[in-house]
Amino acid sequence: MQLLAVALLALLLSGCGSWGWGRRSAGPVGWGSADRQDPALSGNGRVLASVVRRDGRDTVLLQEQPSGTVLPLRHLQRQQPHRSPSLSWNGRYLALLVQEGPDRRVVIEDRATGRLHRLPLPGGLVPNSLSLAPDGRRLAIASEGEGRSRVQLYDLTALLEPDLPAGLPVRGTPGAPP
Repeated sequence: MQLLAVALLALLLSGCGSWGWGRRSAGPVGWGSADRQDPALSGNGRVLASVVRRDGRDTVLLQEQPSGTVLPLRHLQRQQPHRSPSLSWNGRYLALLVQEGPDRRVVIEDRATGRLHRLPLPGGLVPNSLSLAPDGRRLAIASEGEGRSRVQLYDLTALLEPDLPAGLPVRGTPGAPP
């Protein structure tokens, strides 16, 4: 019995010391081996967003996993640098911070419709980071303003359709539980 316990412990620990439990590269970026930061993974694990340096500016890179295929973004080329990407469950929505002139703004690109949603923040708040709920219906934004740091939650139900895992019913639809 003691031998079985030792063998089981050895099996469990065999990959833990070196992070050997599935670590691998995010795939080819197509822009060389650029420095990457701010990784965000969609809820289903199929889309990876990260910020890379390109032509001297930080830009968001969206990749399908595990192939590393670069996915197109329609509206973000001229609004750089980019920061703090966050993805919905299937990667339909990409929320991030962009620079528009002297101002940092919160935007959400709907990859299914091609629309870009700009989210105005109340009175003089400067966003620092954000996190999109997996269903795309809420957004948490860390911001600074008036000498204070704060985190606020924003309800996006009137703006975005839910991005849910396949087979999950949307509340309020016929046949869906309340």
